[in-house]
Amino acid sequence: MASKLLAGFALGVLAGVLLAPGKGTDTRKKIAQKGNDLKNKFNDFIDTLHEKFDSVKEDAKDLATETKHRATSFGNEATWNG
Repeated sequence: MASKLLAGFALGVLAGVLLAPGKGTDTRKKIAQKGNDLKNKFNDFIDTLHEKFDSVKEDAKDLATETKHRATSFGNEATWNG
């Protein structure tokens, strides 16, 4: 979904720059700048995804550890009572 959105955005920017009046060198500079801007936005998006994934992964590890401790504690209580 995000890749389609980014591709559509890039094509729109490219079409806008190509259709705008101006010298060829200026147009190429604009295309290069817009490409760099898009690349930076995409890299920021990927970095954000990595951060969120790492956070969810840590939360899952913490939950697994807590569940293991509770299960062990429950097992120990059952052993002592029985």
